[in-house]
Amino acid sequence: MSVRGAHGSDFRRRRKLGDIQKALSKEPPDVAALRRMAISEGGLLTDQIRCQVWPRLLNVSVEHLPPAAEPELRVGNKDYQQVLLDVCRSLRRFPPGMPLSEREDLQEQLIDIILQVLSQNPQLHYYQGYHDIVVTFLLVVGSRMATALVDKLSTHHLRDFMDPTMDNTKHILNYLMPIIELVNPSLHDFMQRAEVGTIFALSWLITWFGHVLSDFRHVVRLYDFFLACHPLMPIYFAAVIVLHREEEVLECECDMASVHHLLSKIPQDLPYEILISRAGDLFVQFPPSELSREAVLQHQAQRTAASTFKDFELASTQQHPDTVLRRRLRETVQGDDGAKSVLTKPRSNRLMKLAVMGLTVALGAAALAVVKSALDWAPKFELQIFP
Repeated sequence: MSVRGAHGSDFRRRRKLGDIQKALSKEPPDVAALRRMAISEGGLLTDQIRCQVWPRLLNVSVEHLPPAAEPELRVGNKDYQQVLLDVCRSLRRFPPGMPLSEREDLQEQLIDIILQVLSQNPQLHYYQGYHDIVVTFLLVVGSRMATALVDKLSTHHLRDFMDPTMDNTKHILNYLMPIIELVNPSLHDFMQRAEVGTIFALSWLITWFGHVLSDFRHVVRLYDFFLACHPLMPIYFAAVIVLHREEEVLECECDMASVHHLLSKIPQDLPYEILISRAGDLFVQFPPSELSREAVLQHQAQRTAASTFKDFELASTQQHPDTVLRRRLRETVQGDDGAKSVLTKPRSNRLMKLAVMGLTVALGAAALAVVKSALDWAPKFELQIFP
């Protein structure tokens, strides 16, 4: 980077830090501005800022944090043994070089946070990969704040992953292929011929990519983005990763094993800021309501999962600009030029649109209610989801 470029980057960083502090200092804090800051390039910049902003994005009070977990919480707990096994396998999620005693203490805190949230919400069911999300919050904001944030997240963004069965999780995965088809029909057709399904993206979705990314900076950058946006944004980000790897996919043998093996291994050098921008663009251009209808048209013999988001719709009618949420941007993608335009076409006020579309969680409304259906078009095969 040139000297001029370095100075420009430093100036933008200082200006953003000032904008974030200005939004936090307002009474009440300007949550819409904080969402824009979390979505825009670089995200929230530091963990110190995340400690202040993440609670605002989830509408969690920093004044009334839950007490530390009691030792009795583990006694006779039905989830304790599985949580213990998963946490013991999570060594790589902690910073390299961390002293053993410190890591072991954090692992004990991680177990307590998970059990405490589950005990406070008996309707929730633990799933493998949940600990990958919880440990991210623990490392950034500490134990008590992490408990409060994960509690809110588990009853909103993650709610469908915590059902007794994986039906709703598979329904959410079913949004992946319609996004790819709208942007790149040839890639979609190749994947359909390979019968690869969507299982390769399962661990991405249910861990918010925490399990598959080795650089913690990339993980927290994505968490900034996901916390500021609609609960289905992780599936849009999964789609742009697949779209970004088009050439690699098309060079594969057109069979399930080859394509699954390629896609299940995420490159660690992805252009994250570009992909975040593209995911936001696709969400605005092809909102979930359109994708569910598109999936119905593509699979006429089956019914797709549909997100109702009644609370979200109610909130949107009370916010400005409310017309953004009612607007439906339907574009026909034709050939490679059309696919390119979907990913690169600039949109005015995109950050404002995404910030407004995240107001559900800011208002404490339910994040996702998936209508049960018979759709289950992923191939039925056993794969090791968490290597």
